[in-house]
Amino acid sequence: MRRSDRSSVVPPGPTAVDGGTAELLGDADRDGSWVLVVDGTPQSHVDLDDPAHLEFEYVRRMGHVLDLAAPGGEPVDAVHLGGGALTLARYLAVTRPGSRQRVVELDERLTDLVRAHLPLPRGARVRVRAADARAGLAALPPRSADVVVSDVFAGARTPAHLTTVEYAAEARRVLRPDGVLAANVADGPPLRFARSQVATLRAVFRHVCVLAEPGTLRGRRFGNLVAVASEAPLPVEGLTRRCAGDPMPARVVAGDDLDRFAGTAQPVHDAEATPSPEPPPGVFSR
Repeated sequence: MRRSDRSSVVPPGPTAVDGGTAELLGDADRDGSWVLVVDGTPQSHVDLDDPAHLEFEYVRRMGHVLDLAAPGGEPVDAVHLGGGALTLARYLAVTRPGSRQRVVELDERLTDLVRAHLPLPRGARVRVRAADARAGLAALPPRSADVVVSDVFAGARTPAHLTTVEYAAEARRVLRPDGVLAANVADGPPLRFARSQVATLRAVFRHVCVLAEPGTLRGRRFGNLVAVASEAPLPVEGLTRRCAGDPMPARVVAGDDLDRFAGTAQPVHDAEATPSPEPPPGVFSR
């Protein structure tokens, strides 16, 4: 779509979707950009003029993981668990043209809303399946993906069955030997959930690191941490450089530092899993 066509996007106002009420709000600070909000929680930011722009800080960190998952510009096979406004699918479509992308998004009416009003970049190879993320992951062939992005929320919380060793093992099964999992982990002080997620991923994958803003890592505020896992060594130095150069710099926690961060946290299994913590009131105020 050409820049002159962006103005033709007309948001429909509050719209009933399977997961509640969704709304597309124009970004007053960035022309051609839209924020998808579901039941008051910002879910995605999309720049139709520049799909390579990632506004949300944690999404930008996920973008760094995708940038380093393969040689620059090389197409990848990607699986996105949780679709929202398809922000990272758009990003890969323009930064790695020719990538084959599969999206698993439970809310079919939300996907219909996004596709009707926020068109994908021309040539994007993106297929969306309406299914539960874990069921959709289980249906994929072994060793069929280079990257798996897990960013699933029911309201403002990650469902319990997407936080476990069994879930991580499904991701490892779908990934190729050098493939990478990037997972959004939302938590606040004292970071018990985030520490347990590190322990969970380490029970499945050989290599794990965490990307997060220092204040969140120190337990000062609720925020989004990005957990990265792979059977192959992770590009920790590259991630560190990129995260340090962001408008809101982040740290990369790996090795001994990650040992200290995880502490005595134990892996989570299906039998005892709980959703991620409820965000405190006002955390998503714009």
